[in-house]
Amino acid sequence: MPEQPSHASEPRGTGERPTLDQRAEVREFLTTRRAKVSPAEAGLPSGGDRRVPGLRRSEVAQLAGVSIEYYTKLERGSLGGASASVLSAIARALRLDDAERAHLFNLAHAADGTAAGMRAQRRSPSIWTPPPALGWALDNYVGPALVRDGRMDLLATNQLGHAMHQAMYDVTPTGQVPNFVRFTFLHPTEAHEFYPDWLTAAEIAVAILHTEAGRDAHDKQLQRLVGEVATRSEEFRTLWGRHDVRTHGAGTKRFHHRVVGDLELAYESLELASEPGLSLTLYAAEPGSPTAHALDLLGSWTAAPAARTGTPAGS
Repeated sequence: MPEQPSHASEPRGTGERPTLDQRAEVREFLTTRRAKVSPAEAGLPSGGDRRVPGLRRSEVAQLAGVSIEYYTKLERGSLGGASASVLSAIARALRLDDAERAHLFNLAHAADGTAAGMRAQRRSPSIWTPPPALGWALDNYVGPALVRDGRMDLLATNQLGHAMHQAMYDVTPTGQVPNFVRFTFLHPTEAHEFYPDWLTAAEIAVAILHTEAGRDAHDKQLQRLVGEVATRSEEFRTLWGRHDVRTHGAGTKRFHHRVVGDLELAYESLELASEPGLSLTLYAAEPGSPTAHALDLLGSWTAAPAARTGTPAGS
């Protein structure tokens, strides 16, 4: 029987909200990854009547060395009990990158129940403060620095990091923790000004959030965040439906600060071994560059106290 395209996660209207249903996430993730691999890329003949893009289920099963019945069962959401060797074979067949492969294994752990024991204890972002050593490190770093969690909550910064993200603090209600996803999608005027390449920033934010959902789909705060933003943003629903995931390691980003202008900053993100589930992002400008001079100006412009305590803006 010919395969029919799956539309379970595609937006069908302004009010439709994506869910964090485990089986649906497995189904849509594997389906979207399969659609991205052409037969030619997999070394297979491309002939025949193809009613959906990419590989057929039977071809993935062939490449992974499993039966079509078993692969179909997995793709329909029944990942529980799948061995590491089978998951690795599927990852190779679908040409998954490192982040996608890790996401597949996270989904399998969640399906068989082992993820619950592997999850780091969640902290309430409204009360978390950096331990003294981390606070000192933030204060003594010369560039912008911040700490965030997998939900993209901005938990702490040094003084320059706070000044850099002032636009986000300005639109965050009193008593609420700043959040990159809310800022990016629910405050379009400010976000499009802050991110010159807004679409790339939006894609990264959603991919990081989707990666976190794979680690812990039962996180109530994550569920509320996804539901809230999806209800109010068609752009978020569209990007969420892609099921893209990523690790946030190192690279270069462009920002526009309303006081000092354009910033082009290299960044490095580090997982905090002492604070599971949190990451530290350090930004740096090329010495002598216009961005370096802009950061010097930004440092002198702001006289606000350091925001490293993690206290929500306005409190």
